Amino acid sequence: MEFARRQFLTLGAGAIAVSAGASAFAGLGHAAKLARVQTAQAAIHPMMETPLTPTAAPLAAGPLSRVLPTAEIRRASIHNLHTGEMLDAVYWENGKYVPDALSEAMRVMRDWRNGQEHVMDPRLFDLLHAIQGKLEVKAPFQLISGYRSAQTNAMLHAESGQVASHSQHLLGKASDIRVEGVDLANLHKAAQSLKAGGVGFYPVSNFVHVDVGPVRQWSGT
Repeated sequence: MEFARRQFLTLGAGAIAVSAGASAFAGLGHAAKLARVQTAQAAIHPMMETPLTPTAAPLAAGPLSRVLPTAEIRRASIHNLHTGEMLDAVYWENGKYVPDALSEAMRVMRDWRNGQEHVMDPRLFDLLHAIQGKLEVKAPFQLISGYRSAQTNAMLHAESGQVASHSQHLLGKASDIRVEGVDLANLHKAAQSLKAGGVGFYPVSNFVHVDVGPVRQWSGT
């Protein structure tokens, strides 16, 4: 797929620099990052015949199967509020994930506090895609938190009991989001209706947590 078609955008002024050595992926070229994405995704999804080439649609046996036809194109649209970066990429096409798009998503959804990157579970983008469909909007998800490194999670857990010590953020399976122009309660309701993972409602902090871990729900501030 042509890079221009995936429309990966970096919004310069807000972007943070990744310091040397700050990330497990620091210094790696695109090919090396892509290889790690493929290896990790093959481990995450044992149903795949080859990395990022599943034999069936992701979560095919789960609740998202009703709203994620295998033949359709799926796009991830995410605006990282901390770095100013935006991802607008086709991550699923012709019945399989697009490795380049997932590699780019890994960078956009990195731990913004220290620049560490982690492979994001592609099912998370399937969940976000399904939520967009429920809401019937095309506006990007505003990302408050994507991947969270062990150091960052430990710091936040020490500061607040609302941060789980074994958060799904650590595994690249979670995101804290909101959508401009969409009432937070409606976003929460849409995420809950899918019953595809964890959903946390944080009305004071103005975000909804979604993940592709065990199905559960809770409320915070």
